[in-house]
Amino acid sequence: QVQLVESGGGLVQAGGSLRLSCAASGMYFRINSMGWYRQAPGKQRELVATITSGGTTNYADSMKGRFTISRDNARNTVYLQMNSLKPEDTAVYYCNAHGVLSTTGSLRDYWGRGTQVTVPS
Repeated sequence: QVQLVESGGGLVQAGGSLRLSCAASGMYFRINSMGWYRQAPGKQRELVATITSGGTTNYADSMKGRFTISRDNARNTVYLQMNSLKPEDTAVYYCNAHGVLSTTGSLRDYWGRGTQVTVPS
């Protein structure tokens, strides 16, 4: 069983910053990449950013230059530094871990419960 626990969400004024954290725990799971996705009310879940165990990052175009994803492999923790926040960044942010179950060799995705980020207009 793999668990992802997010923290760091909240309410911040436009132009402000927040830092999200997500810690993964569990056995028999080799994490290949971790990332953040978000879902605004009435919209589909969308990619924010991902980072591989080797440090390769990928960002959605609208987040480039404002958001930075980083990772502590030793702690199986991923961070998302969000700067210059806008009202349209308001959403529930979900942590994702993508990897291989060592017991079966199968690829799996795990998700956190989400953390709310609100940027009032």
